[in-house]
Amino acid sequence: MAAQHAEGREDWTILAHLLRPQGRKGELLAELLTDFPERFAERQSVSLRKGDGSLEAATVEQHWLPVGKNAGRVVLKLQGIDSINDAERLSGFDLVVPVEERIELEDDTEYIADLLDCTVVDGERTVGIVEDVHFPTSSTGSRLSEAAPLLVVRSPNGDELLIPFAKEWVQAIDVPGKRIQMKLPEGLLEING
Repeated sequence: MAAQHAEGREDWTILAHLLRPQGRKGELLAELLTDFPERFAERQSVSLRKGDGSLEAATVEQHWLPVGKNAGRVVLKLQGIDSINDAERLSGFDLVVPVEERIELEDDTEYIADLLDCTVVDGERTVGIVEDVHFPTSSTGSRLSEAAPLLVVRSPNGDELLIPFAKEWVQAIDVPGKRIQMKLPEGLLEING
């Protein structure tokens, strides 16, 4: 696997975060960060991004979605990673692809990476900057598909706000301009703050 350096977070889309070995033959359990896990069958050439931002080329040989306590995650078998020791070396890496290789989404959906660092505006009021997106989960840890994701927003005064990314509250998203225009229910920000 040849190493190179990642230009910046905005140039890459994270598909999965490698957690730990899962099996004896180099398989890795990963936090799934895409709604399209079936694409691992089509997209075999990926990159592994280390904590320092450097990249290693990798090839996905197999993938499967586990059941039970690991439901909602993915198990990946990468070419050349054939032992627990090989897999341990990759724990904590992100599995990424260049932004230009992302699949096209439906009109009313956005990539999480595109929402990060956007300014959330409610009417004329600047609410803050999106730092993260959380997905509500059940008590077993599986993602609740019917629940709206939560934007983790840092307000201008430093408070952390959790704002449901509900379609009926979103008025416009300007990805190049890093702006999300919303019409939030009265009192929502006061409950958060």
